[in-house]
Amino acid sequence: MPEKEVWNIVLEELKGTLSKANFQTWFNNTFFVKVENGEVYIGVPNDFVKDWLNDKYKLKVLEIMRNQFPSVRAVSYTVKQIKKDHNASPNPENNGENPENRIAPQLINLDSREDGLNPRYTFKNFVIGGFNELAYASAQAIVKNPGTTYNPFFVYGNVGLGKTHLIQATGATIKQNFPHKKVFYTTLDAYSSDYVQSVQANRQQQFKEKFKKYDAIIIDDIQFISGKDKTQDELFHLFNNMYNENKQIIFSSDRHPNFIIGLEDRLKSRFHQGMIVDINNPEFESKMLILKEKVANKSNLISDEVVKYVAQNFGGNIRELEGIVNVLIVQTELRKMPIDISEAKALLKAHIKEKTSKTPEQIIESICKYYNIDQKLVLGKTRRQDIVYPRQICIYFLREVFNMAYQLIGEKLGGRDHTTIMHSCEKIKTDKESNPQINKELDEIRQLLT
Repeated sequence: MPEKEVWNIVLEELKGTLSKANFQTWFNNTFFVKVENGEVYIGVPNDFVKDWLNDKYKLKVLEIMRNQFPSVRAVSYTVKQIKKDHNASPNPENNGENPENRIAPQLINLDSREDGLNPRYTFKNFVIGGFNELAYASAQAIVKNPGTTYNPFFVYGNVGLGKTHLIQATGATIKQNFPHKKVFYTTLDAYSSDYVQSVQANRQQQFKEKFKKYDAIIIDDIQFISGKDKTQDELFHLFNNMYNENKQIIFSSDRHPNFIIGLEDRLKSRFHQGMIVDINNPEFESKMLILKEKVANKSNLISDEVVKYVAQNFGGNIRELEGIVNVLIVQTELRKMPIDISEAKALLKAHIKEKTSKTPEQIIESICKYYNIDQKLVLGKTRRQDIVYPRQICIYFLREVFNMAYQLIGEKLGGRDHTTIMHSCEKIKTDKESNPQINKELDEIRQLLT
């Protein structure tokens, strides 16, 4: 494959994961430059785009590249003039402007954008189980009476659990039930970049006015608002305007608003005015439903026995499950014949690391042995620091390994309140980012559990 095709492959994959607005803003005017000693150089129009891609997308882009081309070791962005197609007719609106001299990408005209909703995300193909039934029930109440029932609606949970599917299906159903209402979906990054561009172009008022026309706004991945003080200020005013006019506001996040680092208290309090629900990893029964839905038109090639094996042994979330099933589907299509359980086991063992065979009780026991403490103390009520910390580590692993619901973890650890469990888990997540010793201990415990 020609080296220049590397970037085309990356762009195609990014199109499937980013909103249309976000892709057009940051990747439309990028192009392949060269590969040198395993480092891929990508041309960008200006320093603003270069800094944004380095800050927000460098790891994601590198991961996509390495999946396709393992020899790639790094990606760098360099400001260069966009290559011109000499066969193309001149653009009368360009006036010979050099892209390098632009301060920022052109401000997106929100009037010309679509509603941002993906037509694939509907409630018809949304699998409902114990792990997401509360979130689903809340969404169903909202679509009947948007703006007054559960406003705002805040959904949180780990990646790959269907949050985006749920909130986009909610927006689509609002449009269906109320054709006169205008709905708009965006990501926090896209919203923030639009705002930054409006500031640079001195068009903040235009930015504000364009959002006033919507009756429901859905913002995905709100956790990325951390550190964006001006965006938080703008979002606060947008929230107030919409709430006061009984317009529906929907957010998704990978964590509870109380644990979004740097989130202003005034926004936290606004989020708490409505309904906050979490989506956990699917339990076995829900995994079976998801997998059967995925292989519905391949049931003659993938047996229930194989589906059950996958549900029992793989997939912490929906996205992982779908990836595993795709491996099986590709094999059956290549071979044009069914795959049996022994072949499935061999194939998946070569591609995917299976989950730990330890039970939650065994994980707690292993961690107590690691810290050389009595398990009864961890399960008990003592708040001695030498006991509280190992207890928090237990909570962290039960959440990370099994993605157990906070309430269930609380039951496993002596009947503790789910908010206490949530706080303990988030504390370890936060502390390990700045404390190498915690990371060392977590790695050693992982080795004990595998």
